[in-house]
Amino acid sequence: MMRPGDILHRYGIVPRKGLSQSFLMDNNIIKKIADAAQVSSEDVVVEIGSGIGVLTDELAKNARQVIAVEIDIRLMEILKDSFAGCSHVEMISGDILKLNLSSISSQYGSKLHVVGNVPYSISSPVIFQLLSYRSVIRGFTLMLQKEVVERLVSPPDNKSYGVPSVLLQMYAHVERLFDVSANCFYPRPKVESSVIRGMIRKKPLVDAGDENLFSRLVKSAFARRRKMLFNSLKGSGLLEEYSEFDIKEALEDAGIDGRRRAETLSVEEFGYLSHLLFLRQSKKNV
Repeated sequence: MMRPGDILHRYGIVPRKGLSQSFLMDNNIIKKIADAAQVSSEDVVVEIGSGIGVLTDELAKNARQVIAVEIDIRLMEILKDSFAGCSHVEMISGDILKLNLSSISSQYGSKLHVVGNVPYSISSPVIFQLLSYRSVIRGFTLMLQKEVVERLVSPPDNKSYGVPSVLLQMYAHVERLFDVSANCFYPRPKVESSVIRGMIRKKPLVDAGDENLFSRLVKSAFARRRKMLFNSLKGSGLLEEYSEFDIKEALEDAGIDGRRRAETLSVEEFGYLSHLLFLRQSKKNV
């Protein structure tokens, strides 16, 4: 595989601002990300934003199959040239957010490992998409904006801790692996990047009763994060089926002081509170 700079020059590729394109130019970092993914000969890998194929090449050395997804039609020419005759690299031209991961998993009879250098503009949507498809995903290794990674792995009682932290950590074990300097990209982005690795849990960290309720509860709690938890929850339209009494009783049963702020609750506490609210509603519906 040619050096990233040589590939861009050969094909006359100019990064598109509209797609938030910043090409990773450091071969050492490219290999480091591939190594961090720990891809084996049994793995079916979906690569987000394959770009000019440099990470694709590293992943293909070990994977059973690589599904290279790229939205920029110009770059598909490079991928087709680079992997012509390589049967275990499939190229898909399209938007990763519209890709049916369940269909790919079914096609290959395997859970997926998702790897990629994710454009900053779609970081959050990608994470929530992976959560929605977690039944067919084994794990993920992603390079994201450093600030986003800090939020995703943040523990409670931290300013970075919020909705993404709680929702992701409920369903996946996550760890921040290493940072990547903005100097490793062309064009140079204004922010630093980090690589995060996650393994989907076989079952949620705790039984929250109902997944949708858990999500609504967490979003309600952080909607006004400077307010006390009880006030945030009772004033939330997302929990309109629960009265102030329901919320107060559930907090007391969970042993959670309603005067606390959302950022002080652990993932387990959110899950336990959700479970108690779910039980209360279930009894009402009997």
